[in-house]
Amino acid sequence: MKIVLFCEHKYAVSILAPLQDEANKSQQHEVLWFVDARNIPDFSLKDEARWTNSIQETYDFFPEAVFVPGNIVPYYLSGVKAEIFHGYAAEKKDHWVIRRYLDMYLTQGPFFTEPFKKLAAKYKDFEVVETGWTRQDWIFNNLHTFDDYKQQLLADNKKDKVVLYAPTFSPSLTSLPFIKESLKTLAKEKDVVILLKFHPLTKQEWVEEYKQLANEVENIIWIDDHNITKYILASDIMISDTSSAVYEFLLLDKPVITYKNVAKDKYWLDLDNIDLLSKAFETVQTSDEYKEKRQWIINNYDPYLDGKVAERMFAAVEDYITRHGVPKERKLNLWRKYQSIKKFGKIKRK
Repeated sequence: MKIVLFCEHKYAVSILAPLQDEANKSQQHEVLWFVDARNIPDFSLKDEARWTNSIQETYDFFPEAVFVPGNIVPYYLSGVKAEIFHGYAAEKKDHWVIRRYLDMYLTQGPFFTEPFKKLAAKYKDFEVVETGWTRQDWIFNNLHTFDDYKQQLLADNKKDKVVLYAPTFSPSLTSLPFIKESLKTLAKEKDVVILLKFHPLTKQEWVEEYKQLANEVENIIWIDDHNITKYILASDIMISDTSSAVYEFLLLDKPVITYKNVAKDKYWLDLDNIDLLSKAFETVQTSDEYKEKRQWIINNYDPYLDGKVAERMFAAVEDYITRHGVPKERKLNLWRKYQSIKKFGKIKRK
């Protein structure tokens, strides 16, 4: 099968990489990455994978399948266009918006599958298959890869716990304007190393402000790396807000503290008063209530920590092709076609 991994943003690299790994393992698929140079000027896998910045070259490849962790993909590309999602943030309204660019939605777990099946029944132009989320494969294969990194981090700083602060970039949802002093207090009062790992779309003024914080406080460390999952694995507790990374952390059965998370149902400790952060740090480590809630998340959001998500995704798309054939392009209205061309450009058809 000829496959395009459609990589529009840096965070998508680690989401798509398990599909490349599975293709390498099975040796049954030909893979081309489309890498959007506007958002990814330096592709981290440039020496390891076949890739292009050209949408024309991507079109000329004539893929049979296109895997997309975003909301939009050029309608004129051939192949089954499969949504694989960029996280678990169901509380964000756009998670459930159907923009009509996609033939399949490959869902993470039962919590997502049932609503998307209802949407599929309504729109009648896409299918839904539950596969798990690809980054779980990377996690499965690297559960203990960063144990030495963690132990060295703790030894170098003479601390007992690693705390990951991973806020969302969204200006209306982020904790960044409010949390800095509480992080400094936590670093001073508790036996912790605090890692600052920000979304690549975070406003530059906040990036600079918190880089300065890391320079000022010995046991607060700035992380400049596109792959958050390494630091999720290496950390004991997460502090965040309305970020989908919260669910990735919970799925490893590790405690989370958020500030003013907008989710209707919360399966972790959420604070309205950020001054209570140090107290919350102690609470989440001992509370059975939050442990039981984490187990609900594991069972319903993504129970597929088995290393076979990418394998299931390929099988789902192959089954679609067996039943429907390979689509030449996605049928859309003129407005959606215009949006697609405006974002990714025109191509010369062959």
